[in-house]
Amino acid sequence: MTNDILSELRGQTLWVTFNRPEARNAMTFAMYEELASLCGTMPTDGSVRVMVITGAGGKAFAAGTDMTQFRAFKTEQDAWDYEEQITSVLTAVETCPVPTIAALHGACTGGGASIAASCDIRISSAQLKFGFPIARTLGNCLNAGNLARLSELMGASRVREMIFTARLMGAEEASAIGLVADVLPDEVALLARAKDLAEHLASMAPLTLRATKEAMRRNREAIAVDDRDLVSLCYMSQDFKHGLEAFLAKAKPEWSGT
Repeated sequence: MTNDILSELRGQTLWVTFNRPEARNAMTFAMYEELASLCGTMPTDGSVRVMVITGAGGKAFAAGTDMTQFRAFKTEQDAWDYEEQITSVLTAVETCPVPTIAALHGACTGGGASIAASCDIRISSAQLKFGFPIARTLGNCLNAGNLARLSELMGASRVREMIFTARLMGAEEASAIGLVADVLPDEVALLARAKDLAEHLASMAPLTLRATKEAMRRNREAIAVDDRDLVSLCYMSQDFKHGLEAFLAKAKPEWSGT
């Protein structure tokens, strides 16, 4: 484990904190793997009943993937491997044997938004900004499983509109569509609510919760989709290379469609 992800057991709740505040908690590949490991090794002996995920620094839950890592992408296999890694991490979060709560404050975008969508319950502060602005920034894409998960939560039409326009959703809208279960006025109130909610869930029948979340996950994943051609289309494009460098240089990309 690194200091980029902190974990602390408080009573029967494991608190997991993304801890790169200088980068708005942008996720490195190592952080994704650490999160997957925490979920995959979660004890089922009753010592941990709930996991809460949050972000450090007061500005973001997690602002996507650390984009500097994409500079190493050269082949289709690099892109496929990345999306497969994301799928495995999100699956690990979904199959975590205890309930997961995402406590969202500030920016929750890209990979951070995908992690939040994989949790069982999302609550937020009024400062939430949720979305996937990839059509404005990098020109990459979400894989089919990620889109299916979001469509289940928000509806396919809203997912399509949000990604096409690259807009970020605020807390009021997120609450209205059921994406978040509760909106708190600020981060302090959010974390207090997360604590109370975690303690409430810890008092519920653990096998009922585990069976329910797994059955719902299986319902959505009944149909496998091969989307490697679509991943290659975006990640191997000139637009993606240009968009990456433009974003890192804080410049506006000029899309060519190639």
